[in-house]
Amino acid sequence: MTIGNLMRLLSDGEVHSGEQLGEALGVSRAAVWKQLKKLDALGVELVAVKGRGYRLAHPLEPLEGAKIVEHLPAKARHLLARLFVQDQLPSSNEYLRERFAQGAGHGEVCLVELQTAGRGRRGRVWSTPWGQSLMLSIGWRFEAGVTALEGLSLAVGVVMAQVLEQYGVEPKLKWPNDILLAEQGGELGKLAGILIEVTGDAAGPCEVVIGIGMNLSLPDSLRATIDQPVAALFDAKEGISRNQLAADTVAGLLDMLADFENEGFCAWRDGWNKRHAYVGQPIRVIQGERSSDAFAGEVDESGNLWVTEDDHPRRLSGGEISIRRRL
Repeated sequence: MTIGNLMRLLSDGEVHSGEQLGEALGVSRAAVWKQLKKLDALGVELVAVKGRGYRLAHPLEPLEGAKIVEHLPAKARHLLARLFVQDQLPSSNEYLRERFAQGAGHGEVCLVELQTAGRGRRGRVWSTPWGQSLMLSIGWRFEAGVTALEGLSLAVGVVMAQVLEQYGVEPKLKWPNDILLAEQGGELGKLAGILIEVTGDAAGPCEVVIGIGMNLSLPDSLRATIDQPVAALFDAKEGISRNQLAADTVAGLLDMLADFENEGFCAWRDGWNKRHAYVGQPIRVIQGERSSDAFAGEVDESGNLWVTEDDHPRRLSGGEISIRRRL
């Protein structure tokens, strides 16, 4: 029995007795109880109904590869080499990096319900409960060198914003890799993060893995452990199908990647600046142990962010730089 099998049985939101779950999974009630305790430790909210059994506090829609492919438009199906849907992985990015090492990886997508060692920028951990996020990685091989990838993470942000806008949500983009969404109080919280990893020759062919993690639901217990404002998509818009959202995301990314090497970030620059969360606002620029105050400008054709610092323009070019809005 795996956590995924148990979650799929519980995903309907109905009450299931330990005996029913055991019979369906071919294990004892004691084994079911141990797995339920694991779910609780993983941040999945369970409700015990006295004398009847257990149910999820909030029904969820498990990811299904067949449904995702069914929702893809023809162009995306053509560009998609292979789709993996995994119950649990240390990291979906690492999974696709291994696929590249095996001679595959290009045009492949890996979605995962639970990551145990997911990473964000600057080594931060990205963690959400089973089935309550959208976590995926996509692999792409570029024939040109690394310089042809300038602004790629920002183009990914624009694609993600366009997908969300189709659902009536209005996200903002934070340079260089974050997607923000206003919470009920109006404060912008982090909805999703983007992590891009590149291997290969700096001047020749290179292999890129793009990882995306988006909060769909965030239990209060988990929200309390996060040291920055965060947002969850289902707080802003209920009733979105996870499989449809996954398909729309995969289709948008594949479409962008197919053209990016020829078009570059220029084709996405205006779309990014239009959704820029902090343009014209006071920000703090953080680089390692150093920080400075500035005012945010727009991004240029290479994806660099221009700021005004002590009345002088300064170009921020990624790496280990992050920005925060000054209150």
